[in-house]
Amino acid sequence: MPPTPPTPPTPASRPLRVLIAGAVCAVLAALPACSGTDSAHHTDEALGSEAPARPEQPGRPQADALPGMPPVLDPKDAYAADRPGRLAEAVKDFPTRIYVPNTNSNTVSVIDPKTYKVTETIPVGRQPQHVVPSWDLKTLWVNNDLGNSLTPIDPKTGKAGKPVDVHDPYNLYFTPDGKYAVVMASKDRQLVFRDAHTMDRVKTVPVTCGGVNHADFSLNGRYFIVSCEFSGELLKVDTAKMRVVGQQKLDVRGAMPQDVKMSPDGRTFYIADMVADGLWILNGDTFAKPRFLPTGKGAHGLYVSRDSREMYVSNRGEGTVSVFDFAQDKLTKKWRLPHGGSPDMGGVSADGKVLWLSGRYNSEVYAIDTRSGKQLARIKVGSGPHGLAVYPQPGRYSLGHTGIFR
Repeated sequence: MPPTPPTPPTPASRPLRVLIAGAVCAVLAALPACSGTDSAHHTDEALGSEAPARPEQPGRPQADALPGMPPVLDPKDAYAADRPGRLAEAVKDFPTRIYVPNTNSNTVSVIDPKTYKVTETIPVGRQPQHVVPSWDLKTLWVNNDLGNSLTPIDPKTGKAGKPVDVHDPYNLYFTPDGKYAVVMASKDRQLVFRDAHTMDRVKTVPVTCGGVNHADFSLNGRYFIVSCEFSGELLKVDTAKMRVVGQQKLDVRGAMPQDVKMSPDGRTFYIADMVADGLWILNGDTFAKPRFLPTGKGAHGLYVSRDSREMYVSNRGEGTVSVFDFAQDKLTKKWRLPHGGSPDMGGVSADGKVLWLSGRYNSEVYAIDTRSGKQLARIKVGSGPHGLAVYPQPGRYSLGHTGIFR
């Protein structure tokens, strides 16, 4: 079993962090790392900068934040801890690898990004859907959906551990306070809150929508937005109360919402829709009817650039990636894979220079240059590659999925 996650900070400890700036790392020992950045001074940092990491400044406690959640580094940038190369102490010794769950082959392909070669193939449970970094960054969980288990992988050694019994783990998230794992039990029509370490069931939340699959948390951690792909609905869930507080049907016939991502300023949630072929743009606080932006056929995965300026949208049905500019609130570029493909799930390299995506229907993985949009490599893997994880990545802690780091 993986090591016990660090005890999340308590609200009472937060003022101390602000007062004792010279002892930040000691005070922040509850966090996985003390090696991030004060992103307020780095929003214009060049993508892929090799500048050494500076000691992280204490975050800003929010009066309305989820109790026990690490302080926000920059209230204007949720991804302030994700700057190029700024790895947490907990992951600095981990080799950089690309972990690819092959849903039809029941394996995880491990790719060395320097050579673009598969270095290992790890047998796992039946129908692995996603590879998910744990909240404390020390474990990768393989979601064996039909195998009803989670396989832990030690990212330092690349070795798989004994599977943990968890029913219907289509996808996996972690609450911002590090206490609970949230299993997206798609077939069971449930959100299951479990202990983040033992995976013991804590609370089961039945839902009336079909196909709960992806999510993201608000900036203050108080709620998260969930997509329901089979019924074309969205949910709003209260994190602390562990209950659904909002539900709405998307206004298009056959809507099939997929990945969910919050904007850097925390004001907006973007939801990719594989049937509507674009993004739903939602105010999470009001949970009012979202507006729609077309991107491309089969819009599926959403990934934020290392400078928090852009978001990459994988259009699985047409072999393209759309680039969305947050400040301009519009699409600025579209990259086409040579000879087509089916770009699906993935992540951005630690230096921000490469976007890695699985090719769901082509048994391959794509490496794409984030500056030019050019394909750098196309690598053969097992059948049905899906929730690919690039690891390690910058960030203090993980909210789950293929890597949502704050």
